[in-house]
Amino acid sequence: MTSPTNKDFFQRVYNWVSQVPAGRVVTYGQIAAALGHPRGARLVGWAMRVCPDDVPWHRVINARGALSTRPLPGGFHLQRALLEDEGIQFESDGRIDLRIYRWSEQ
Repeated sequence: MTSPTNKDFFQRVYNWVSQVPAGRVVTYGQIAAALGHPRGARLVGWAMRVCPDDVPWHRVINARGALSTRPLPGGFHLQRALLEDEGIQFESDGRIDLRIYRWSEQ
């Protein structure tokens, strides 16, 4: 079971990710740092693993610009398809160019 502290943090993650516009991505570490936990990328990953359906989970990628394995059936392929539908292009190695597509909170 998630502790109240983690629940609060998870909700902050969901609120932050919900601000990411279509056609942009963020990294787990970027979210953690923005929320005051610069070494909390793994905790952000745990939050995203159980995120509500209305959170754009597909816009969260790893620091290398690659997609992480999702616990959903077809999650990896679904995530790529959703991002491509938003206009994000993948490099030949399957990564996303973070210099182009990374969103930074203004």
